[in-house]
Amino acid sequence: MKEIQGRPLPLGTTMIGNTVNFSVAVPQEKECQLLLYRVGRKKPCAIYEMNKEIGEVRYLALKDIEVTEYEYNYRIDGQIVVDPYVKMIAGRENWGRKRDINKHEVRGVFYNEPYDWEGDMPLCLPYCSVIAYSLHVRGFTKHTSSKVENRGTFRGVIEKIPYLKDLGINQIQCMPIYDFEECQRYRNYWGYGSAYWFAPKGSYAASKDAVKELRDMVKACHKAGIEVVLEMPFNGDISKQTMEECLRYYMIEFHIDGFILNPQVAPMAAIYADPILKKTKILVHRIDFQTVMRRFLKGDEGMVTGVMYWLRRNSENDGTLNCITGQNGFTLFDLVSYDRKHNEENGENNQDGPEYNYSWNCGAEGPTRKKAVVRLRNNQMKNAFFLLLLAQGTPCILSGDEFGNTQKGNNNVYCQDNPTAWIDWQRLEQSGELHDFVKKLIEIRKKYRVFCPKEEMLGIDQVSCGVPDVSYHGENAWRVPSEVYSRQLGVYYSGAAVGGEDCFVAYNMHWIPHSFALPALAKGKQWYKIASTEEGILEAPELLKDQRMVVLKERTIMVIVGGREHGTGEKEENRSDFISVEMDRDHHDVD
Repeated sequence: MKEIQGRPLPLGTTMIGNTVNFSVAVPQEKECQLLLYRVGRKKPCAIYEMNKEIGEVRYLALKDIEVTEYEYNYRIDGQIVVDPYVKMIAGRENWGRKRDINKHEVRGVFYNEPYDWEGDMPLCLPYCSVIAYSLHVRGFTKHTSSKVENRGTFRGVIEKIPYLKDLGINQIQCMPIYDFEECQRYRNYWGYGSAYWFAPKGSYAASKDAVKELRDMVKACHKAGIEVVLEMPFNGDISKQTMEECLRYYMIEFHIDGFILNPQVAPMAAIYADPILKKTKILVHRIDFQTVMRRFLKGDEGMVTGVMYWLRRNSENDGTLNCITGQNGFTLFDLVSYDRKHNEENGENNQDGPEYNYSWNCGAEGPTRKKAVVRLRNNQMKNAFFLLLLAQGTPCILSGDEFGNTQKGNNNVYCQDNPTAWIDWQRLEQSGELHDFVKKLIEIRKKYRVFCPKEEMLGIDQVSCGVPDVSYHGENAWRVPSEVYSRQLGVYYSGAAVGGEDCFVAYNMHWIPHSFALPALAKGKQWYKIASTEEGILEAPELLKDQRMVVLKERTIMVIVGGREHGTGEKEENRSDFISVEMDRDHHDVD
């Protein structure tokens, strides 16, 4: 091989034919060398001085180099440095094995393998159609109960795609998948902190090719109609410009559909304006929805006004996700099973993790055989899913919540690389009834357009149908029960605004029963119950005996739809709204 004139940009390695350009940022006055290794070796076989510089960028190029035979690093002021722009890393393939960079045990790989995308492109699903699912690539399938061949890997996620599709999921949101250092004082299971941002994590691959396996996972998800979103919690080790470049890289090279960013760190204005990222979903986590809905769920006073706001808030406006639970905090099962966090196993004297969880144990702390407590917990989990999936923003389910996965009260499993943090798929067999409820509730969200409109409802009559697109009710129709002591709310959605059926959802989070006045429907229409906390999702709509008022038990939610009964005298071809038990799901599915 021969050293030739290189270029300062782009940073990292650029391969054109059998020529490789090397460019790396180096503080002024510091020495820099390029180290080449034979593949798999820990001793450099060639060393090149990097003297040419522009600003703080050193660069050179090598001609006639067979990249498949070599790996590389830099030595800067005597310290071995892995290229911050490296696309794949050798030596980090085994999870949990400590490797010493200064002993050349970690090296950069020249990756330029072609990949057949088979015509794949990012899906660009409408925000209003998304049902998101948050997962940790390792923890999602690492437990033996996952019954996948490639546990804890990108391939393991692929094996679970049929499950996700059956549940109704069309977007997965992955916790960090770039190459981070897990071997720290406490095991860095989540993956936050400094990292090689451009390199997919080698230990998340079943083979030695993490780049190909991440591409395979994205392509397989897209074939199933599922978007892939990556959480990218950049820190101060990376420049704003490099953050933007990193997102473009994953979007172009891996067809990623979106990113979850920290708006306090990432250059949001520049990212929104970037022409490459214009159709990419840029999402952010905020806890406002979560806090309001958790407090309403457990019966706190003064929540009704906040609930009204978040039930109709559209996520497309600012990329905000609706989550009842997330990796930072309790799982849903633990949210209704523990009053206090139980993080003793983390080794920090239970001082770590969120202090304010707005949880309620329903009468007993942790595991219990008390039937009344178990029944109440099951009902509360269903209520939580009602609040999440009937709100109009983009809902995101924490993996395993749909079958009651537990972390045994630990609300900060960042260091728990063990069954405490892994998804226990045995719970699916034990809590199949909850899973089926969630699956059917997702179907209801997709069927009835009022729960996922393209535009945010405004509380006004937008189509001159005589009623607002959304209105709020209590014991009296058209009167908001907004008193500070109120713990109940009725929400009436006018189907005319979106071309679907009228729906009414009654929320009673009080510990006593409450009545709800039902707004009068247009002539010929009647109210039908289709779901409730106690009864689940009904097999067929049930005509309400009292069309003016409905009484809900304590801590109960009910979903009612307006439709015409058979025999009203109206011609069949003129009926565009709900008819008896006929549910045309395909017509109203927004996917």
